[in-house]
Amino acid sequence: MKTIGIIAPSGGVDEIKMNNAIAFFENKGYKVKLAKNIFDKKRYLAGSDKDKVDELHNFFEDSEIDMIISARGGYGAIRLVNQIDYDLIKNNPKPFIGFSDVTALLLMIYKKTGITTYHGPMACSDFGDFIPYPNPLLQGEGMMFSWNNLIKAINDEKLEFDGNKIYREGEARGIIWGGNLATVVSLCGLDFIPSKDFIFFAEDLNEPVYKIDKMFQQLININQFKNNCKAIVLGDFLNVDNREWLEEYFYELANRLEIPVVAGFKITHDRDKITVPIGKESVLDGENLFIF
Repeated sequence: MKTIGIIAPSGGVDEIKMNNAIAFFENKGYKVKLAKNIFDKKRYLAGSDKDKVDELHNFFEDSEIDMIISARGGYGAIRLVNQIDYDLIKNNPKPFIGFSDVTALLLMIYKKTGITTYHGPMACSDFGDFIPYPNPLLQGEGMMFSWNNLIKAINDEKLEFDGNKIYREGEARGIIWGGNLATVVSLCGLDFIPSKDFIFFAEDLNEPVYKIDKMFQQLININQFKNNCKAIVLGDFLNVDNREWLEEYFYELANRLEIPVVAGFKITHDRDKITVPIGKESVLDGENLFIF
């Protein structure tokens, strides 16, 4: 039986949601191992940075654990990136999964080790509403959509996703790379951008349009980003203040950079989400994104 390790690198964890998520994974035939700090609280954090890093190292070294899933996002992962032993992770590779604030770890692990990381569902955020009784088969479709997409991605299957909105048409090739926009930008000042061509994917939540503009501008101001970014794939930008302004801005961004920009992918804080394997080769052709 395979084992899922659940860590808490960011915000504090709700015990009820965690127990529901454990029930979901066990229903799928997995054993579950929890980090020692999983229910620790320190202000808005899941305990101390040292305990988080120690558990991250322990879980990568633990040969019983087959994949590591983050409990939730929030804030805290950026505090860890300069304390991680990336050689330890490189020598003990396994799928590491999360989104939102955990983007910081996904991108830094990929940058420092070359190991594919997975922008995908998290234990409490996506499976914390699972109720095993009376009939687990009657659970919402969102959990199964997200779970099935995660399993396809970590099993190295060829992935094909369809967008539904083209801001600038074209074809591009490169590794797929990105995540939560605000968290990507929080890494500015570190060596985090790939040194090869990439297709940048992004999503966010509760950000006004001017901040979305500002965050893309921060990245564009970095020559390595501007030179290596060959296309942009947009997920959901939820709860923005002005949808019309956002549409205008994405057209402006596409025409300014003169690269393909496509939206409508289920990369999101919402219920149904795809898993994107960071660092895998990819092709954007019109509305279609292929990852292999």
